[in-house]
Amino acid sequence: MKRAALILLVASIAAWAADDAGFVIEHATIHPVTAPDIPDGSVLVKDGKIVAVGAHVNARGARRIDGKGLHVYPGMINSATDLGLSEIAAVRETNDTNELGEFDPQLQALVAVNPASEHIPVTRVNGVTSAITLPATETGPEMIAGQAALIHLDGWTWEQMDIQPDAAMEIIFPTLRAPRRPFFAAPGAPAPFRETQRAYDEKIRRLKDFFEQARRYETAKKGPEAGLERHLRYEAMIPVLDGKTPVLIVAQREREMKAALAFAREEKVKVILAGCQELGKLGPEIKTAGASVILGPTLAMPLEEDMPYDQAYALPNEFYKAGILFALGTFPGEVEHEARNLPYQASMAAAFGLPKDEALRAVTINAAKIWGVADKLGSIETGKVADLILTDGDPLETRTSVKKVFIAGREVDMTTRQTELYELYRKRP
Repeated sequence: MKRAALILLVASIAAWAADDAGFVIEHATIHPVTAPDIPDGSVLVKDGKIVAVGAHVNARGARRIDGKGLHVYPGMINSATDLGLSEIAAVRETNDTNELGEFDPQLQALVAVNPASEHIPVTRVNGVTSAITLPATETGPEMIAGQAALIHLDGWTWEQMDIQPDAAMEIIFPTLRAPRRPFFAAPGAPAPFRETQRAYDEKIRRLKDFFEQARRYETAKKGPEAGLERHLRYEAMIPVLDGKTPVLIVAQREREMKAALAFAREEKVKVILAGCQELGKLGPEIKTAGASVILGPTLAMPLEEDMPYDQAYALPNEFYKAGILFALGTFPGEVEHEARNLPYQASMAAAFGLPKDEALRAVTINAAKIWGVADKLGSIETGKVADLILTDGDPLETRTSVKKVFIAGREVDMTTRQTELYELYRKRP
């Protein structure tokens, strides 16, 4: 009995030592994204961080994972989703987006994330390890919807999933659409366009007024006034006004994008344009403004019926040729699990002109740069968080299978609702 207990103790100590020494994926092709590929290379991970990368890595005592014939890529970043906030679109109680009110900058998407959402495992087993989740997913009463959060797609609580709770302040920018005049209009009735223009101008005025009020609040707070009542909405705007938090402005058309850039320039705030569906002649202006862009989805129909069929497919290449920093997002739609299709959005862009390495960068390091976490995520480099995927081929190809996923150095369960149903019906009597 004593000998058996001693053997068990030694085995436990050895296992603990191996865990403490981390793990190494060896004999795999490493794709760092920011550096040349490393054939037959290794990645050493310890305490959730990448400790060493190269052809020869000292991994004494580490748990070994054989990657022969496989590929290691950084985990992908989906830059526009509603993951954790929306479960079933048709069931109102499972959706926690689009709050009441025009100005809600104090609202944080992070605290509403449901870690047990069935969409999260489905997305991460396809190689997506982190995502931006947006507080608003459709046009509503909001103009300032709240704070978008960058989250890891693993964790028991939203605190464990948190990467950056205030990645951006989402603004649903007012749109000006030309209305159709009724065929039978009453004599003396106002022109529909004038009414639309008036409503648009009023929304822009209220939005600017709110920024001005927030700016006055910040000035008063820094001044000698004592007993200034704390205002949560204006308090949340201070990082935006100071340039620490960018504003993410949803603007689809060239006219809306131009107006959004002018607004950001007037208010002196950092801007990320999201949901852009055309570029037009705005390339130089976007580049001069130093704005970055979130494109997608590329697997979409043209914006207008008289546009080329490949308008959405080829758009990323237009932004690339214009020298604009962009990333890809799937954007919330009618089907919540579209977030898992991020690699195929990138591959469609590559098929229609975007260089293949740029397509991969659009879902890895470029996204990390836009969200201000390039020192932590987006590539396989020493010192970065170990968000890794082990595949049997190019992750942008539909034929590729993701074998293992590591988020912050933890190997995550590859079980999903889909695999459970597959096994259930495969074993039916």
